[in-house]
Amino acid sequence: MTYCVGMVLDEGLIFASDSRTNAGVDHVATFRKMNVIAVPGERQIVLLNAGNLATTQSVVSLLKNRLAHDAANLHTVKSLYEAAELVGQTIREVLARDGNGSTQGQGVDFSCSFLVGGQIRGEPPRLFQVYPQGNFIEATPDTPYLQIGEAKYGKPILDRVISHRTPLAQAIKCTLISFDSTIRSNLSVGLPIDLLWQQRDNFDFAPRHRVTEDDPYFLQLRQGWGEGLRQVFGQLPDALWFKDGDGAD
Repeated sequence: MTYCVGMVLDEGLIFASDSRTNAGVDHVATFRKMNVIAVPGERQIVLLNAGNLATTQSVVSLLKNRLAHDAANLHTVKSLYEAAELVGQTIREVLARDGNGSTQGQGVDFSCSFLVGGQIRGEPPRLFQVYPQGNFIEATPDTPYLQIGEAKYGKPILDRVISHRTPLAQAIKCTLISFDSTIRSNLSVGLPIDLLWQQRDNFDFAPRHRVTEDDPYFLQLRQGWGEGLRQVFGQLPDALWFKDGDGAD
């Protein structure tokens, strides 16, 4: 399993992904799940993936290999909508090739999903979630973030904090707390976290940071968030009906 988050905000975009692909008593594998396809000065497209590792690697490899082809590719599509369409078509192509063979009925899940976002000159920053079937949805000002993978543990903090107007610095902080909550509750999600932020209308450089076990800022957030939750919880009043000893319904 995995956990990936993408956000499209007034100031730009944020992408984050963990790097654990398998978890068990005696086996933990690590692979990057973030890929960036850019044309300096003209476009930057970020892909985050979750699901079957063989499928996602095939999809990404095909998308990269076809950058030099004459057919539509991520270097030539005219919009992020067309980029999401292309990713969806490639998912269907790989699943049609690999997902209907001898492994059917053996419990093998070939499905995968992607977050596709970024900015192409001439349109605003955009973010899409592409489903295993190849169809997709787009983030909006009302729903400025999208998740794939093990989303449920990190979603509450995002729902309470993130809006379209949230500054990038605040959104990065919230994103890392969301990952910390997920890592604490689910063994299949783990460090390192790959983080990228892209300012609106900046096509030349998107800073990246890899959060590791000894990252001082992440450790500070983890400790502060945990202590803050315990402090606030301790300040909440007990139920009056508990104090009164009234057991009536």
